[in-house]
Amino acid sequence: MNNFSYTQASSAKEATASRAGTAQSAYIAGGTTLLDLMKANLEEHAQLVDINLLPFKGIEQTADGLRIGAMERMSDVGEHPLVVQNYPAVSESLLLAASPQLRNMASIGGNMLQRTRCGYFRDAAFPCNKRVPGSGCPAIAGDNHNLAILGVSDACIATAYPGDLAVALAAFDAVLTLENAKGKQRRVPVTEFYVLPGRTPQRETVLEPGELIVAVTIPNTAHARRSTYLKVRERTSYAYALASAAVGLDVQGGTIRSARVALGGVGTKPWRSPEAEKVLTGAPATEATFRAAAAAALRGAQPHDDNRYKVELAQNTLVQALLAVSS
Repeated sequence: MNNFSYTQASSAKEATASRAGTAQSAYIAGGTTLLDLMKANLEEHAQLVDINLLPFKGIEQTADGLRIGAMERMSDVGEHPLVVQNYPAVSESLLLAASPQLRNMASIGGNMLQRTRCGYFRDAAFPCNKRVPGSGCPAIAGDNHNLAILGVSDACIATAYPGDLAVALAAFDAVLTLENAKGKQRRVPVTEFYVLPGRTPQRETVLEPGELIVAVTIPNTAHARRSTYLKVRERTSYAYALASAAVGLDVQGGTIRSARVALGGVGTKPWRSPEAEKVLTGAPATEATFRAAAAAALRGAQPHDDNRYKVELAQNTLVQALLAVSS
């Protein structure tokens, strides 16, 4: 692990100023991802800026929906009554993630910035286009059993965001508030925050250098209240999703008025599926409809040798999630 300096910031202005002119610097909150990467020499930072004192907290209902401060901890958000009652899929996505110890430490903003669990990215002995652009992607011809089948390119097939929360947020039209060094804020939908790998897999989000995640806002809708998050993994404790589904339905008289669908564990970013939503909207809430929607969601899949099973797994995961939320 390389030597680094440590600074604690008490305001957003102080935090961004601390990073100004320092190319190899990073913000640290819970540190549950960043420190692992630094210990493995996958990221090297000359300076860490502690942002735990920043006033980016609070869980409150606003005119735009539920606003969650980026410095809130995963466990606090997942167990909050407003989240449990009005956004059950979001609550479930948080409480099914990591371990209780990590959820108590990890911030909401930090969770959104997790790095891939691809074994080739995590082992500096291998080439990786995310770490060293242009060095290659050995996962394409190698061990890819837990990697992506949607949104892949010939430069990268990693599930760039391996977590759960952003999948649920993508399903329910959540919006991030970001703040730059000049104090200017902008709002970015979660579905637009993450970018496809294309020819530049080293760039995973639209976050600019020094920019901070301030908050996330989730609209208050009928399908968010009638929602669930289903996660399939190799073991039931502290494991990342092989496939997951965040779904919400607004059903009246047995007919689906509107639907929201996002998949995790199978895309190079949290994968919202307008194709599945189109099949569901206006259709009867039946298993046949759900299977048609699942087929539509995975129609563009590009599996490799070891992860072909994910097509069927993701379809079945989505069907089961829809059955659970429709009953």
